[in-house]
Amino acid sequence: MPVEIDLLPVGVAGLGESPLWDHRSKRLWWVDSTGPTLHACDAEGQNAEHWVLNQPIGSIGLAKEGLLVALADGFYRFDPDGAKLVPIAQPEMAPATRLNDGKADRCGRFLSASMCTGANVRAGGLFRLDADGGCERLEDGVTIGNAICFSPDGDTLYFADSMDGILRRYDYAGDSGTIGPRADLVDCRDQGSAPDGATVDSEGYIWVALVLAQAVACYSPEGQLLRSIPLPLPYPSCPAFGGPGLDTLYLTSIANSGHRLVADHPDAGRITVIRGLGVTGLVEGVYR
Repeated sequence: MPVEIDLLPVGVAGLGESPLWDHRSKRLWWVDSTGPTLHACDAEGQNAEHWVLNQPIGSIGLAKEGLLVALADGFYRFDPDGAKLVPIAQPEMAPATRLNDGKADRCGRFLSASMCTGANVRAGGLFRLDADGGCERLEDGVTIGNAICFSPDGDTLYFADSMDGILRRYDYAGDSGTIGPRADLVDCRDQGSAPDGATVDSEGYIWVALVLAQAVACYSPEGQLLRSIPLPLPYPSCPAFGGPGLDTLYLTSIANSGHRLVADHPDAGRITVIRGLGVTGLVEGVYR
Protein backbone atom coordinates (compact mmCIF):
# COMPACT_ATOMS: atom_id res chain seq x y z
CA MET A 1 0.00 0.00 0.00
CA PRO A 2 1.26 3.53 -0.72
CA VAL A 3 2.13 5.58 2.32
CA GLU A 4 1.52 9.26 2.97
CA ILE A 5 4.65 11.24 3.85
CA ASP A 6 4.50 14.80 5.18
CA LEU A 7 6.52 17.17 7.33
CA LEU A 8 5.26 18.18 10.74
CA PRO A 9 4.49 21.94 10.61
CA VAL A 10 6.53 22.82 13.68
CA GLY A 11 10.06 23.35 14.82
CA VAL A 12 13.46 22.94 13.23
CA ALA A 13 16.19 21.23 15.21
CA GLY A 14 19.92 21.39 14.68
CA LEU A 15 20.29 17.83 15.97
CA GLY A 16 16.80 16.35 16.22
CA GLU A 17 16.54 13.19 18.33
CA SER A 18 14.43 11.03 20.66
CA PRO A 19 10.81 11.46 19.46
CA LEU A 20 8.48 10.19 22.17
CA TRP A 21 4.70 9.83 22.17
CA ASP A 22 3.11 10.39 25.58
CA HIS A 23 -0.11 8.34 25.57
CA ARG A 24 -1.23 10.05 28.75
CA SER A 25 -1.20 13.64 27.51
CA LYS A 26 -1.51 12.83 23.77
CA ARG A 27 1.65 14.85 23.13
CA LEU A 28 4.68 14.29 20.95
CA TRP A 29 8.01 15.13 22.57
CA TRP A 30 11.41 15.40 20.92
CA VAL A 31 14.72 17.12 21.50
CA ASP A 32 17.25 19.31 19.77
CA SER A 33 20.26 17.70 21.40
CA THR A 34 22.63 20.60 20.88
CA GLY A 35 19.97 23.35 21.27
CA PRO A 36 19.76 22.15 23.94
CA THR A 37 15.98 22.28 23.72
CA LEU A 38 13.09 20.03 24.66
CA HIS A 39 10.05 20.32 22.37
CA ALA A 40 6.41 19.21 22.57
CA CYS A 41 3.31 19.49 20.38
CA ASP A 42 0.13 17.57 19.58
CA ALA A 43 -0.13 14.82 16.97
CA GLU A 44 -0.60 17.32 14.13
CA GLY A 45 2.22 19.65 15.17
CA GLN A 46 0.00 22.26 16.81
CA ASN A 47 0.07 23.79 20.32
CA ALA A 48 3.85 23.66 20.36
CA GLU A 49 5.96 24.39 23.45
CA HIS A 50 9.67 24.29 24.16
CA TRP A 51 12.08 24.44 27.08
CA VAL A 52 15.78 25.32 26.91
CA LEU A 53 17.88 23.13 29.19
CA ASN A 54 21.38 23.64 30.56
CA GLN A 55 23.43 20.97 28.74
CA PRO A 56 23.22 18.68 25.68
CA ILE A 57 20.25 16.30 25.71
CA GLY A 58 20.84 12.68 24.76
CA SER A 59 17.33 11.29 25.02
CA ILE A 60 14.05 11.38 26.92
CA GLY A 61 11.55 8.90 28.32
CA LEU A 62 8.25 8.90 30.13
CA ALA A 63 8.45 8.98 33.90
CA LYS A 64 5.78 8.27 36.48
CA GLU A 65 5.68 12.04 36.95
CA GLY A 66 6.84 14.17 34.00
CA LEU A 67 9.77 13.01 31.90
CA LEU A 68 13.04 11.21 32.41
CA VAL A 69 15.82 13.18 30.68
CA ALA A 70 19.27 11.79 29.88
CA LEU A 71 21.45 14.89 29.78
CA ALA A 72 25.14 14.85 28.93
CA ASP A 73 26.27 14.06 32.46
CA GLY A 74 23.43 11.98 33.89
CA PHE A 75 19.76 11.26 34.47
CA TYR A 76 17.20 13.83 35.60
CA ARG A 77 13.47 14.08 36.12
CA PHE A 78 11.86 17.00 34.31
CA ASP A 79 8.63 18.64 35.39
CA PRO A 80 7.17 20.47 32.35
CA ASP A 81 4.78 22.50 34.50
CA GLY A 82 7.49 23.90 36.72
CA ALA A 83 10.25 23.63 34.10
CA LYS A 84 12.37 22.05 36.82
CA LEU A 85 15.17 19.47 36.53
CA VAL A 86 15.72 17.12 39.49
CA PRO A 87 18.92 15.00 39.47
CA ILE A 88 18.46 11.23 39.75
CA ALA A 89 21.86 9.67 39.05
CA GLN A 90 25.17 10.19 37.29
CA PRO A 91 26.71 7.04 35.83
CA GLU A 92 30.47 6.62 35.87
CA MET A 93 31.49 7.69 32.36
CA ALA A 94 34.87 8.13 30.72
CA PRO A 95 36.14 11.65 29.96
CA ALA A 96 34.94 13.16 26.66
CA THR A 97 31.75 11.06 26.59
CA ARG A 98 28.12 11.97 27.14
CA LEU A 99 24.79 10.17 27.34
CA ASN A 100 23.06 9.73 24.00
CA ASP A 101 20.21 7.47 22.87
CA GLY A 102 17.88 5.97 25.49
CA LYS A 103 14.61 4.12 26.05
CA ALA A 104 12.55 2.81 28.98
CA ASP A 105 12.15 -0.97 29.21
CA ARG A 106 8.82 -2.70 29.88
CA CYS A 107 9.49 -2.98 33.63
CA GLY A 108 10.16 0.61 34.68
CA ARG A 109 13.91 0.98 34.10
CA PHE A 110 15.66 3.28 31.62
CA LEU A 111 18.58 2.33 29.41
CA SER A 112 20.90 4.89 27.84
CA ALA A 113 24.10 4.60 25.83
CA SER A 114 26.92 7.09 25.83
CA MET A 115 28.84 8.48 22.88
CA CYS A 116 32.38 9.77 22.49
CA THR A 117 32.70 13.50 21.91
CA GLY A 118 36.47 13.52 21.33
CA ALA A 119 39.18 11.32 19.93
CA ASN A 120 38.84 8.74 22.70
CA VAL A 121 36.86 6.19 20.63
CA ARG A 122 35.35 3.04 22.17
CA ALA A 123 35.22 4.77 25.56
CA GLY A 124 31.43 4.76 25.80
CA GLY A 125 29.04 2.22 27.26
CA LEU A 126 25.47 1.13 27.78
CA PHE A 127 23.91 1.96 31.16
CA ARG A 128 20.79 0.86 33.01
CA LEU A 129 19.05 3.22 35.43
CA ASP A 130 17.02 1.35 38.05
CA ALA A 131 13.96 2.56 39.92
CA ASP A 132 16.00 3.22 43.06
CA GLY A 133 18.40 5.49 41.15
CA GLY A 134 21.17 2.93 40.92
CA CYS A 135 23.14 2.68 37.67
CA GLU A 136 24.84 -0.33 36.14
CA ARG A 137 27.05 -0.51 33.07
CA LEU A 138 25.85 -3.27 30.73
CA GLU A 139 28.28 -2.86 27.81
CA ASP A 140 31.70 -1.32 27.11
CA GLY A 141 33.66 -0.36 24.01
CA VAL A 142 31.00 1.89 22.48
CA THR A 143 31.73 4.93 20.31
CA ILE A 144 28.22 6.20 19.43
CA GLY A 145 25.49 4.24 21.21
CA ASN A 146 22.14 4.20 19.39
CA ALA A 147 19.04 2.18 18.36
CA ILE A 148 17.94 1.16 21.88
CA CYS A 149 14.52 -0.51 21.80
CA PHE A 150 12.76 -3.59 23.15
CA SER A 151 10.65 -6.40 21.73
CA PRO A 152 6.93 -6.28 22.59
CA ASP A 153 7.35 -8.85 25.38
CA GLY A 154 10.41 -7.01 26.70
CA ASP A 155 12.61 -10.10 26.51
CA THR A 156 14.86 -8.80 23.73
CA LEU A 157 16.98 -5.65 23.66
CA TYR A 158 18.14 -4.12 20.38
CA PHE A 159 21.17 -1.83 20.40
CA ALA A 160 23.83 -0.49 18.03
CA ASP A 161 27.11 1.32 17.98
CA SER A 162 26.63 3.51 14.92
CA MET A 163 30.33 3.46 14.21
CA ASP A 164 30.41 -0.29 13.51
CA GLY A 165 27.13 -0.32 11.57
CA ILE A 166 25.68 -3.41 13.26
CA LEU A 167 22.24 -3.71 14.84
CA ARG A 168 22.68 -6.11 17.75
CA ARG A 169 20.24 -8.16 19.81
CA TYR A 170 20.53 -9.34 23.41
CA ASP A 171 18.32 -11.50 25.60
CA TYR A 172 16.96 -9.18 28.28
CA ALA A 173 15.77 -10.33 31.70
CA GLY A 174 12.82 -8.20 32.71
CA ASP A 175 12.99 -9.23 36.36
CA SER A 176 16.61 -8.12 36.80
CA GLY A 177 17.51 -5.92 33.81
CA THR A 178 20.50 -8.10 32.93
CA ILE A 179 21.49 -8.89 29.36
CA GLY A 180 22.70 -12.02 27.64
CA PRO A 181 25.56 -12.32 25.14
CA ARG A 182 25.64 -10.03 22.11
CA ALA A 183 24.31 -11.42 18.82
CA ASP A 184 24.77 -9.44 15.58
CA LEU A 185 21.40 -9.18 13.81
CA VAL A 186 21.78 -6.79 10.84
CA ASP A 187 24.67 -5.09 9.08
CA CYS A 188 22.97 -1.81 8.15
CA ARG A 189 25.93 -0.88 5.95
CA ASP A 190 24.37 -3.18 3.35
CA GLN A 191 21.78 -0.41 2.95
CA GLY A 192 24.45 2.29 2.72
CA SER A 193 24.21 3.60 6.26
CA ALA A 194 24.97 3.13 9.90
CA PRO A 195 21.95 2.65 12.17
CA ASP A 196 20.81 5.62 14.21
CA GLY A 197 17.65 5.54 16.35
CA ALA A 198 15.18 2.65 16.27
CA THR A 199 11.77 1.56 17.52
CA VAL A 200 9.68 -1.62 17.54
CA ASP A 201 6.07 -2.00 16.35
CA SER A 202 3.34 -4.13 17.92
CA GLU A 203 4.24 -7.11 15.71
CA GLY A 204 7.85 -7.02 16.86
CA TYR A 205 9.37 -5.59 13.68
CA ILE A 206 12.27 -3.17 14.14
CA TRP A 207 12.21 0.22 12.41
CA VAL A 208 15.66 1.77 12.04
CA ALA A 209 16.64 5.28 10.89
CA LEU A 210 19.30 4.88 8.19
CA VAL A 211 20.88 8.25 8.78
CA LEU A 212 23.23 8.27 5.77
CA ALA A 213 20.84 6.57 3.31
CA GLN A 214 17.94 9.06 3.84
CA ALA A 215 15.56 6.18 4.58
CA VAL A 216 13.86 4.21 7.32
CA ALA A 217 14.14 0.43 7.18
CA CYS A 218 11.96 -2.25 8.72
CA TYR A 219 13.56 -5.55 9.79
CA SER A 220 12.07 -8.77 11.10
CA PRO A 221 13.21 -10.09 14.49
CA GLU A 222 15.33 -12.55 12.48
CA GLY A 223 17.12 -9.69 10.71
CA GLN A 224 15.39 -9.85 7.32
CA LEU A 225 14.91 -6.53 5.52
CA LEU A 226 11.17 -6.17 4.93
CA ARG A 227 10.80 -2.55 3.81
CA SER A 228 12.94 0.47 3.09
CA ILE A 229 11.14 3.79 2.70
CA PRO A 230 12.93 6.79 1.15
CA LEU A 231 12.47 10.00 3.12
CA PRO A 232 12.23 13.64 2.00
CA LEU A 233 14.84 14.99 4.44
CA PRO A 234 18.53 14.18 4.79
CA TYR A 235 19.94 12.56 7.92
CA PRO A 236 16.88 10.97 9.55
CA SER A 237 17.89 10.30 13.13
CA CYS A 238 15.22 8.49 15.15
CA PRO A 239 11.71 7.02 14.61
CA ALA A 240 8.79 6.68 17.02
CA PHE A 241 5.19 5.58 16.59
CA GLY A 242 2.58 7.94 17.93
CA GLY A 243 -0.72 9.64 17.36
CA PRO A 244 -4.05 8.61 18.95
CA GLY A 245 -3.99 5.24 17.21
CA LEU A 246 -0.21 4.74 17.49
CA ASP A 247 -0.25 4.30 13.70
CA THR A 248 1.81 7.34 12.70
CA LEU A 249 5.59 7.12 12.40
CA TYR A 250 7.48 10.29 13.34
CA LEU A 251 11.15 10.69 12.37
CA THR A 252 13.43 13.43 13.64
CA SER A 253 16.26 14.67 11.43
CA ILE A 254 19.58 16.48 11.60
CA ALA A 255 20.42 19.88 10.13
CA ASN A 256 23.80 20.26 11.82
CA SER A 257 25.16 17.64 14.19
CA GLY A 258 28.02 19.85 15.31
CA HIS A 259 30.60 17.67 13.60
CA ARG A 260 30.28 15.51 10.45
CA LEU A 261 26.64 15.83 9.40
CA VAL A 262 25.60 19.20 7.95
CA ALA A 263 22.60 19.46 5.62
CA ASP A 264 21.82 22.20 3.11
CA HIS A 265 18.16 21.17 2.59
CA PRO A 266 15.80 24.06 3.49
CA ASP A 267 13.70 21.79 5.73
CA ALA A 268 16.57 19.92 7.36
CA GLY A 269 15.98 19.39 11.05
CA ARG A 270 12.21 19.05 10.77
CA ILE A 271 10.13 15.95 11.59
CA THR A 272 8.93 13.60 8.86
CA VAL A 273 5.47 12.07 9.38
CA ILE A 274 4.53 8.75 7.74
CA ARG A 275 0.94 7.51 7.71
CA GLY A 276 -0.65 4.47 6.09
CA LEU A 277 2.04 1.95 7.03
CA GLY A 278 -0.57 -0.58 8.10
CA VAL A 279 1.17 -1.18 11.43
CA THR A 280 0.89 0.25 14.92
CA GLY A 281 3.41 1.00 17.60
CA LEU A 282 3.48 0.19 21.29
CA VAL A 283 2.77 2.34 24.32
CA GLU A 284 6.16 3.50 25.58
CA GLY A 285 7.52 2.17 28.85
CA VAL A 286 7.44 4.43 31.89
CA TYR A 287 10.41 4.92 34.23
CA ARG A 288 9.11 4.25 37.73
